[in-house]
Amino acid sequence: MAGAELMWGLGAPVGKMILGGGISSLILTDCRMIGAAILFWIISCFIPAEKIESGDMLRMFFASMLGIVINQCCFLWGLSMTSPINASIITTSMPIITMILAAVILHEPITKLKAGGVFLGAIGALILVMASHSGDSTGSVAGDIMIIIAQISFACYLVLFKNLIAKYSAITLMKWMFTYASICVIPFSYRDWMLSDLSALSPAVMWGVAFFVAGPTFISYLLLPLGQRNLRPTVTAMYNYVQPIVASAAAVAVGMDQLTPANAIAVMLVFAGVFMVTKSKSLADIQKSDCQS
Repeated sequence: MAGAELMWGLGAPVGKMILGGGISSLILTDCRMIGAAILFWIISCFIPAEKIESGDMLRMFFASMLGIVINQCCFLWGLSMTSPINASIITTSMPIITMILAAVILHEPITKLKAGGVFLGAIGALILVMASHSGDSTGSVAGDIMIIIAQISFACYLVLFKNLIAKYSAITLMKWMFTYASICVIPFSYRDWMLSDLSALSPAVMWGVAFFVAGPTFISYLLLPLGQRNLRPTVTAMYNYVQPIVASAAAVAVGMDQLTPANAIAVMLVFAGVFMVTKSKSLADIQKSDCQS
């Protein structure tokens, strides 16, 4: 999980650099999906093949729509308009969004601790969006909203396809999901490919794309399900803190962004909200306590 979050944290400033270097968000999305699909198919040749039930193939398609297509397209589109720090802070709201969906869909209880976490996280997100109106901010309200949509999409994927994620290995699941995602996105990016002068791209941008495909895409999506299977949910969620810290430090270090007081307050509120949500009891914990009593 530390490795996955580290890659995603570095992905925000690197992605911002790529998008400012002559590559559109759709082209970068294509590179991520096609590149990751190829890498997952290559690595799948060295492991035993898994038999996939016919009905699960269709479920993998819809899982790829929520977990990859909508998530990555909205994230990169939003990243092209907002700052890496804003994007990284918003991504820490993932456990809060997932908690709300789990309560509605999976009937997970919303305790006082969870409700308090949601409140603090919402206040932090509101401060972040309002700060985007400041002349000193490099953020964008529209960009922040796209990042939020990306988080909602991925949260829906985690809740709706929880059983599917646990049923197959990470490599089997991801090779099909990225294959479906590539097929769906390529037709919409044709115009961007035709209008782009890829020969004029700098070596830094090209290396950035290679890193974006190998690191924040392939490695992160390979490590994420492995971490989820071997760690308790609370411990897994706690690793979300690594992402904004890495992204913010990298963006500030290279002079790409600045950490404003409003952002600092938003960080503390969102972190406090996420911490409260992840420390609250789940339905299984409550049922276990009832049985013991």
